[in-house]
Amino acid sequence: MNHSESPRFKPMGTEAFSVRTDTKKVKQLDKLAKQMDRSRNYIVNQAIDQLLELHAWQDERVKAGIRAADNGKFVNDAEMKRIFGKYSDA
Repeated sequence: MNHSESPRFKPMGTEAFSVRTDTKKVKQLDKLAKQMDRSRNYIVNQAIDQLLELHAWQDERVKAGIRAADNGKFVNDAEMKRIFGKYSDA
């Protein structure tokens, strides 16, 4: 058995922390983990990864928009009306 198969093996760069949440969420996590044949820890880490990736993407998009605005790249009024018109109820 190599180290990665040992139940006492702890990969470098990991850190344990605890999270308090309501019982309903824990039960949902456990149900999902069972359905996926994964551990609760795996499911939570996947969720954390997705959250961090989403926020990094959003942050970059905001920064790109600010850079574009700083360079004078704006949509004209007619184009904005067309865009907003797609989403209006009228």
